[in-house]
Amino acid sequence: MITKRDLLLASAAGLAEVGMRSAQATEVAAGTTTGHDMSQVPASWMGKEQIAFLIYPEFTALDMVGPHAMLTGLLGATTHIVGKSRDVVKSDTGLAFQSSASFDECPLDLDIICVPGGATGTLAAMRDDSTLRFLKDRGSRAKFVTSVCTGSLLLGAAGLLTGYKATSHWAAVSLLPLFGATPSDDRIVRDRNRITAGGVTSGIDFGLSLVGQLRDRQYAECVQLMAQYAPEPPYNAGTPARAPVEVTKMMTDMFVDFNKQAETIGREVYPKYRDG
Repeated sequence: MITKRDLLLASAAGLAEVGMRSAQATEVAAGTTTGHDMSQVPASWMGKEQIAFLIYPEFTALDMVGPHAMLTGLLGATTHIVGKSRDVVKSDTGLAFQSSASFDECPLDLDIICVPGGATGTLAAMRDDSTLRFLKDRGSRAKFVTSVCTGSLLLGAAGLLTGYKATSHWAAVSLLPLFGATPSDDRIVRDRNRITAGGVTSGIDFGLSLVGQLRDRQYAECVQLMAQYAPEPPYNAGTPARAPVEVTKMMTDMFVDFNKQAETIGREVYPKYRDG
């Protein structure tokens, strides 16, 4: 039976319909049976990426789940949900996530490492030595170092954005120079192997764009179609430039304390990891 975790497509050459994604990426990588004729899949559509998503207490779930939904569509890739330990981690809205690997168990050499953001949880993670050392170590070797929302502040605190152009949630992007980064208001910012996405939903766009880069446009379009990703928001208030002035002011005021704390933490920890 074909489930939502199977992506069905035909190649431009008219190949028979095949499944792009198995129920478990590790099963495809191991060559186990998926119920589809994988021999018909173009060689360029198969890979062997090692992908790690960091989770930590009170992270924002959609920051991780959005790009995760896109990147797990990469045939042959193995995805790791990485926490400090294998204990259950709750997001900022109480959703529970089970780590598949601890920091020590995560592969040393990753193709992609992705860091979600949050609010109080992100501030706590910025102060956590083991989290920053993990990011510094894996990020120093990963082919793509990526973040969503205020996850870029974590990358910055770990010294991974020094000399790079980057973005963050619109309310926090002004903090990036603290970490030696050049801030940008773009929804997705690519600078060499650093890819940072703006607030929350930007992670879906970032993940889909990386799928296209690692495979090809047709492959990415199939992932997009399977997800029926064709957003038509009921309101047009998704950026400060579009939102009503009073809404922008109310939300900006809510971030004042977060930004003050993030600035204080950043000034404290960044020099240590920048130079360490």
